[in-house]
Amino acid sequence: MTTTATAAQSSTAATATPRRIEMYDTTLRDGSQGEGVNFSLEDKLAITRRLDALGFDYIEGGYPLSNEKDEAYFQRAAELPLRHAQVCAFGMTRRRGVAASEDVGMQALVASKAPVCTIVGKTWDLHVEEVLRVSLAENCEMIRDSLAFIASQGRRPFYDAEHFFDGYAANRDYALETLQAAIDGGAELLILCDTNGGSLPQRVAAIVREVAAFTDVPLGIHCHNDSDLATANSLAAVEAGCRHVQGTINGIGERCGNADLVAVAANLAFKAAQRGESADERSAYELLGTGGLGRMTELSRYVYDLANMNYRNGQPFVGPSAFAHKGGMHVHAVNRIAHSYEHIDPAVVGNERRILVSELSGRSNIVAKTTAHRLEADDDLMRRILARVQEQEALGYQYEAAEASFDLLVQREAGTYVPHFERLSYRVTTEGLPHHEADDRPDPPTEATIKIRLPDPSATTRVQSNDDALTSQELHVVADGD
Repeated sequence: MTTTATAAQSSTAATATPRRIEMYDTTLRDGSQGEGVNFSLEDKLAITRRLDALGFDYIEGGYPLSNEKDEAYFQRAAELPLRHAQVCAFGMTRRRGVAASEDVGMQALVASKAPVCTIVGKTWDLHVEEVLRVSLAENCEMIRDSLAFIASQGRRPFYDAEHFFDGYAANRDYALETLQAAIDGGAELLILCDTNGGSLPQRVAAIVREVAAFTDVPLGIHCHNDSDLATANSLAAVEAGCRHVQGTINGIGERCGNADLVAVAANLAFKAAQRGESADERSAYELLGTGGLGRMTELSRYVYDLANMNYRNGQPFVGPSAFAHKGGMHVHAVNRIAHSYEHIDPAVVGNERRILVSELSGRSNIVAKTTAHRLEADDDLMRRILARVQEQEALGYQYEAAEASFDLLVQREAGTYVPHFERLSYRVTTEGLPHHEADDRPDPPTEATIKIRLPDPSATTRVQSNDDALTSQELHVVADGD
């Protein structure tokens, strides 16, 4: 593993050996600060196990002083048989005027049993003087003392330089002075944070190179996504010399979120190829564990499910629509040469190709979707199916998310459709309400009754209507719209 990141190493062409990039996940801490995101203790432990199984290097479990759940997490996490990842506890520098050994925040970090403690400190002189309200010198002492105390307790001290890029732009010399204080305190790693998420990739890369020339201590990057550039900024920082990336799964987090580690990992693994290689290019970077990249889609959806969030359809690499093809020209090309409209093989991140059917479809879409019926050789049938789809969509129907409905349409056009029942009649009743009830219930109760006949005389079905169980070839099915 590379231990020192310098400006000379920023070029991926400098060595033929892939550079190891550490992946530091803060979904359980920074990610849980996102609006509508909440993880139970068991959720956090389950995500920890999953991240470890995929080969993540560090898992930030939370801030042990902030709440009972985070405190309990670290005690439970210490008992997990993790194979690869190290659990990290997050905390702030000691308070002003208090020795680090007597600061309750420092004591909580040590009590967490976490092998790594990540301390966040102020870099921007604006925050030091106007938000924290201490002198610039005292802030540096707070950083130095906090890191030194953590190191003295046998824990690995990481330093998060909060608002680093804004602070560097406002007062370069002081920003570097705060980093030196962390180094003097024994920081193993300096993480440069774009806390406001407003930096551009060129600026991030330039500043990282300058910091890499200032110190031999390894550098990390922590980007927020307020300008929709967290992934790009993280990649720029890695190319400029950072060997450690912090972020969250799916980019969840406060305000606009954090760098999406799914996208960062996939780009580093599959996009950052060694320059000057043959056509069979290799990645310039090594990351995660064996097979971890192939489970990115699974991991993304696992976190969404535990957070009770909907999948982001258009999420790069792992979204359900990431490799979905709808336009006829696109599908025609993909059927011939997959990479003509796909930047990577979906399988390398555990995703899959999807062919959609709509009024925008061409014959290639229909052929791709009817292979299961072995009808694709019938050109005239393909044209009829496409025409029928376009006709139905003009009436308001949609088929791209209705696989079963499309299958029924194909069967009808092919003459192979066998109905499962015959509709005899239906009745819809809307109940009026007294005025005093109607005010509280603007939607009146509605009940639909459908009478159907099963095609097989020997078939029987049991349905419940009121309190009577009916067994009959002719069924009355009642649906209450309320």
